[in-house]
Amino acid sequence: MKFNQEYDIVVAGAGVAGVAAALEAARSGFRTALIEKTVLFGGLATTGLVNVYLPLCDGHGRQVIYGIAEELLHLSLRYGPGSVPAGWQGGPPGARTQRYLARFSPAAFVLALDEALQAAGVELWLDTLACLPVVASGRVTGVEVENKSGRGLLSAQCVIDATGDADLAYRAGAPCVEQDNWMTLWSHQISKEKLAAALASGNGGDLLNATCLRLGANDSGAGHPAGMEKFHGVEGHQVTHFVLEGRRMLREYYRQQPAARSELFSLTLPAMAQFRTTRRIEGLEALTDGQFGQHRATSIGLTGDWRKPGPVWEIPYGALLPRGVGGLLAAGRCIDAGGDAWQVTRVIPPAALTGQAAGVAAGLAVRSNTTPDQITAVAVQAEMQKRSIPYHMADL
Repeated sequence: MKFNQEYDIVVAGAGVAGVAAALEAARSGFRTALIEKTVLFGGLATTGLVNVYLPLCDGHGRQVIYGIAEELLHLSLRYGPGSVPAGWQGGPPGARTQRYLARFSPAAFVLALDEALQAAGVELWLDTLACLPVVASGRVTGVEVENKSGRGLLSAQCVIDATGDADLAYRAGAPCVEQDNWMTLWSHQISKEKLAAALASGNGGDLLNATCLRLGANDSGAGHPAGMEKFHGVEGHQVTHFVLEGRRMLREYYRQQPAARSELFSLTLPAMAQFRTTRRIEGLEALTDGQFGQHRATSIGLTGDWRKPGPVWEIPYGALLPRGVGGLLAAGRCIDAGGDAWQVTRVIPPAALTGQAAGVAAGLAVRSNTTPDQITAVAVQAEMQKRSIPYHMADL
């Protein structure tokens, strides 16, 4: 090893889940490292150009997600256009209203995340690969990383896997579940016609929306190119295949457009593969199909269903705890949420919520000199309550 740094908490992956975990841990007084393989914070929201901050509400005018997840929503708008829709609250029971969400500039969001993380005192490791977890007697005690300085070790009392693919949990020997993905591509383009209309409106949000282009399948698979196989997102050659197929699909799109290339062309491409569900842990508790509306005694937070108004899910603490490995928490889309629940919890707001909960639990474990699986859900709930974060539907 060419270098060795010691921390209280190490977070691998700086998507919104990792950012939320690192902010929570550092603000609580713990020496915290955040590892990110790219040079941008925000993950799919920024590097991946998926620039819709999906709802923090139940679709009926009732907010269900609070805390750092709500803070990040407003940070996404700090240095760019867009706004939370006016009048998203209220309405008679059962009536759909506007939802508590926003569309944002990915670059503007990165600028705000830089500011928030540095202000919190998080030690930032950009352009750094989280290579291998270090495991001693069944407990993760650090992460081997590699960057321009060579191979090093970031030791920690507690580690949070926010890689999106459960990379650390899997390599530590925790049982995991894998899933195939539909082809999808989000990018930004210049359309002379749409930009002219947006400029005429005088609304910066219209200008932002005019550049967005989405091709391929939605989350249920509609739009997946006929005859194309689904993609396995945890194998190196499959990642390459997915990215190249997406760009081939984009070339075909432009070949079919009647507009001249001076009036319609690609502006920027995602710098990471836009997989939805790849690999997740098998946790001490699971969130599964049809469990919306159910009370979970160990819940550490709530999420609505971004796809439709009404359902609210309670997320159990055990879904953040991988089986068979100590000293490790999962956060974001790699928690134990299967089937339809995986679709619900993989997006920005619940990812940030579980990131903050993981940061809380990691802090409790460090203070008690133990591992997160020895921390009770009641203890995590008490800390979430101090932060005015509801964790049971009755709390709303």
